[in-house]
Amino acid sequence: MTDWNSSPHSNQDRYLFHQGTHYRSYQWLGAHLIKKEGKRGVRFSLWAPNAREVRVVGDFNDWNGSDSQMHRIEDSGIWTRFVPGLNEGDIYKYEIILQEGSSRLKADPYGFSAEVRPQTASKVANLHNYQWQDSDWLQKRYEYNSYQQPMLIYEVHLGSWKQKNTEELLTYRELAKELIDYVSSMGYTHIELLPLVEHPFDGSWGYQATGYYAATSRYGSPTELMYLIDQAHQRGIGIILDWVPGHFCKDDHGLRLFDGTAQFEYDDPLRRENYGWGTSYFDLGKPEVLSYLISNAIFWFDVFHVDGLRVDAVASMLYLDYERGDSPWRSNIYGGRENLEAIGFLRKLNEVVFHEFPNVLMIAEESTTWPLVSHPTYTGGLGFNYKWNMGWMNDMLRYMEFDPIYRKYHHNLVTFSFMYTFSENFILPLSHDEVVHGKKSLLDKMPGDYWQKFASLRAFYGYMMAHPGKKLLFMGGEFGQFIEWKYKESLDWHLLEYPMHQSMLGYVKTLNHCYRKHRSLWYNDHNLEGFHWIDPHDHNQSIVTFIRQDDQEFTVIVTNFTPEVRYDYCIGVPYPGEYREILNSDRQEFGGSGQVNGPLVAKKEAWHNQPNRLELKIPPLATVYIQLVKPAVR
Repeated sequence: MTDWNSSPHSNQDRYLFHQGTHYRSYQWLGAHLIKKEGKRGVRFSLWAPNAREVRVVGDFNDWNGSDSQMHRIEDSGIWTRFVPGLNEGDIYKYEIILQEGSSRLKADPYGFSAEVRPQTASKVANLHNYQWQDSDWLQKRYEYNSYQQPMLIYEVHLGSWKQKNTEELLTYRELAKELIDYVSSMGYTHIELLPLVEHPFDGSWGYQATGYYAATSRYGSPTELMYLIDQAHQRGIGIILDWVPGHFCKDDHGLRLFDGTAQFEYDDPLRRENYGWGTSYFDLGKPEVLSYLISNAIFWFDVFHVDGLRVDAVASMLYLDYERGDSPWRSNIYGGRENLEAIGFLRKLNEVVFHEFPNVLMIAEESTTWPLVSHPTYTGGLGFNYKWNMGWMNDMLRYMEFDPIYRKYHHNLVTFSFMYTFSENFILPLSHDEVVHGKKSLLDKMPGDYWQKFASLRAFYGYMMAHPGKKLLFMGGEFGQFIEWKYKESLDWHLLEYPMHQSMLGYVKTLNHCYRKHRSLWYNDHNLEGFHWIDPHDHNQSIVTFIRQDDQEFTVIVTNFTPEVRYDYCIGVPYPGEYREILNSDRQEFGGSGQVNGPLVAKKEAWHNQPNRLELKIPPLATVYIQLVKPAVR
């Protein structure tokens, strides 16, 4: 039985909901197992303000709602009914009678579970019968300062990470063993899951939903997803969920024209239609929609213990003319292109989340130069604590696709990101969007022969790991998936039978653990004290050298983006003494040519505006990390 609010009739609940400030509306809207007047059953509650009548239908009444009419609570637009005898797992829909008398069947916007697609009914679910074992994790999270901690995010689409066969997917419980074991061994700190809300079309990858409170039934029940998250927490791994508050799909059983009117979406077609994706934008100026969406964000933190939300397509929410091209659009009241309602929503969303759950992650996938995305709202920001660095991603993927002989003409693509890297709290993403729709896999983007492709990708990963900002890599990139990601198929795990792919996996695992071990690579990710150029200007040889540092150590990073070995290459370093490689992507065990350095001794000779000079061998298409291990005796 539910331990949430047992009555939907609270004047306070309804008032806050209609004000747009009820942030736990899921505790009374939807289908709740309760006991009323000694009878067990389900209390259904629904917001449908413009419906003439609402009925609950399902197998329990042979889908005939004539005797299951819901009661409208005054003029609130809230409908409710208690149906005795229903149990967990029973399926249902709402029969909405429109003002003109026609009817339509709708899934529950607050439904906590759903049938497996292609079926579309909601299912009664009990979200209170799972016994969590992650209290230690939650306490540590409450005190966690993510800015000064390592963050390695493994982005995963559960349906295609690994499959039993094309007809049968791994379940949440099976993934709780296989996926968590794998991620833990590889050294990742977080898993980011593509959206897990229920969605009708596999090809949308979860980004076009019909109801936001139902964890997709493709992989099991809500409590089985809780088990997966719980197991991750017990292994020290955080869970980030992709979340899409900007738009929803138009399937008949979903949110579109729910009560016969534009209930969740804008009434104005110039505001409503997302032509690029064929979806409808949420009406972010409607208070009840704000209660629905902000409650949903809180729901995933509260009920499922997720550690962060990556908010999808923020730019599409912020700009009224986003991807409209020559199509008409409607400006705001000041004549501008900014969506003032979306700005207000995002700020309120982040304020509420951080008030309720301090130190969780709110990550914006925002692809423009909108300022202060990851700054607090009281300073004029949007209030996220992280933003994807899409500029870095686009520049570097473009650069890496050039033949090395031409890279010297595009050196600015490597160095430009350092000009703005501290303007936001950035995450460097190599996401699913970059390995689909003809863009090729990361490995296949690399030019050259077979060996050079792997070498270039290793060098790129090494450079990425040393660049300021947290890191994200989409599944398959860690072992060099050769073809694009296909959501219907498992990753090509059979490639690990080939030495170069096995070596790539070993390299990424070593790189991850090296990153986590050395705090100079992450402690000062978001302030200038953590970074210092040695030489950004060697475009002729396509080499960059810089330092990452904190108050305990510093690491020298050298990346050679050409296949030429550079002998007797001199760089400036801050201290004299003996230096050693702590990582070299050209080691033979990683599939490289074995051009490594033994102990290196820095001499007191000014170089690159540093007081000391270090001479070393630069391997081809490689990244090298070097640290001082024995300071010179003074």
